Amino acid sequence: MTQQATPTRQALYERAQQRDIPGRSSMSKEELAAALERHSSEEPAPKEPAPEVATRFETFKRLAEAVADGEFVLRPRVLTGFERRRHVRQTLREDHQTRIANGSEEAGVKFAKLSDSLFSFFRGTALLFYRDMAGDDAWMPTVLALGDVHPENFGVMPNASNVPIFSVNDFDEAYYAPFTWDIKRGAVGFMIATETEGELKRKHRIKVVRHFVKGYIDAMQRLARDGHEQDEEMRFDNAPKLIRKLFEDADENRAEWLMDDYLDETRSGFRPTKKLIPISSRRDEFQAITDRLIKENHIDVPARARGRDKNGMHVKDVAIRLDQGTASLGLNRYYVLIEGPQRDGTDDLIIEYKQARRSALSGLVPPSVYEMDTLAERISHAQAVHLVRGDVFYGHARFDGQSYMSRERAPFRDDIDLDDLSKSEWREYARICGGVLARVHALSDESGRIDYDVEPAIVDSIGPSALFIEDMVEFAIESADRVRRDHAIFREDHARGAFEHLDWVHR
Repeated sequence: MTQQATPTRQALYERAQQRDIPGRSSMSKEELAAALERHSSEEPAPKEPAPEVATRFETFKRLAEAVADGEFVLRPRVLTGFERRRHVRQTLREDHQTRIANGSEEAGVKFAKLSDSLFSFFRGTALLFYRDMAGDDAWMPTVLALGDVHPENFGVMPNASNVPIFSVNDFDEAYYAPFTWDIKRGAVGFMIATETEGELKRKHRIKVVRHFVKGYIDAMQRLARDGHEQDEEMRFDNAPKLIRKLFEDADENRAEWLMDDYLDETRSGFRPTKKLIPISSRRDEFQAITDRLIKENHIDVPARARGRDKNGMHVKDVAIRLDQGTASLGLNRYYVLIEGPQRDGTDDLIIEYKQARRSALSGLVPPSVYEMDTLAERISHAQAVHLVRGDVFYGHARFDGQSYMSRERAPFRDDIDLDDLSKSEWREYARICGGVLARVHALSDESGRIDYDVEPAIVDSIGPSALFIEDMVEFAIESADRVRRDHAIFREDHARGAFEHLDWVHR
């Protein structure tokens, strides 16, 4: 057996030098050995690397690319039993990782809301829905898709002239994708909403879905012939009767709306409520943010938004807005009170800053040259494309290390009451929404990034209308059944505390 050689004083000295042991020059060989031994015992043990939150974004991106390339690979929609449960759990944890990690109370509120309602679950789990579609329909024409089409994402809002219009009204998930992705999401949305909100029988739900798809096809065929999409706008004077009624219901005096819902008794600031928390100490900060918003987004401030500041907008107050939305519940929202020309609180404006995040379609759509994978900038781009003369205050800003989109909260911003619709009104509403969706898709080659005439391409890719409609109906039936099963799984996991915890990657 070989005996290990005793290190020389020079070798011990060099080790002591590397460890920066004081007084080493005057130490003997024995003293150096003792000092090195003491130093080793005092050194802290190497720290274990901190675990990371598990993400499957890149995995699904590779899956989408493989499907788009024509490879025969299985999607998670074929999973059953425990494997499907684990997929649902992991996807929802990943989708809400920031809110869960921060212990956000609103994250808990959102999960409770999703548990209580099948339709809310569908609305709030777009990532789960689209992971089942990863890479689908790569051969279909690309449009600037809305990304989250369902019956409650159409409504009344202001245009650039502050005139109420009816159109799509939520651009958070907007992304360049095959046009069929919006039709499929919308078809499933109508299938589920007619069940939970409309309480319609299955055969009537299927008829509503057919009307939605037929409305899209009819409008797209007309636009392919006429090409008037940039000149079309649904206002009170040209809207169908069902939508005119919505305009009438949404009509509210601004002064009354402000006083009833937002302002304190002096009309100088926000009134504290359960859902509105004034943070007046940040007024100057949001004045600077708003000034920057105007400059960076090239907003031409209308006269109705100019109070004492004739060149810009004067911020009177700021508040945190709680408990709003479904998919976005738990994300930051701020309401900013802007002084109106009267300067007495009767004509003030409210600008909303809403935290933006990555679209649920990101990494899942077939790859294309049109992708725009940003946060709030992507959302404001979609609004500008989909609404030719839309809300002038739509824009994007960055503060507190986060990306925010901006828009005006108007007294006539409203959507339809689904539970008030009759069977015939459901069919009419679905057909109207299908037509509106076709029009915003048709704008993708006008102010969007699509560089060819997209309407004829869509009409050609649809092929026989009857076949396409029944394909979409079959997809909606199968997907709605899967959403019901997923919702049951989610409810069980939620009751067991599954969404108070994240998936961590350990060594």
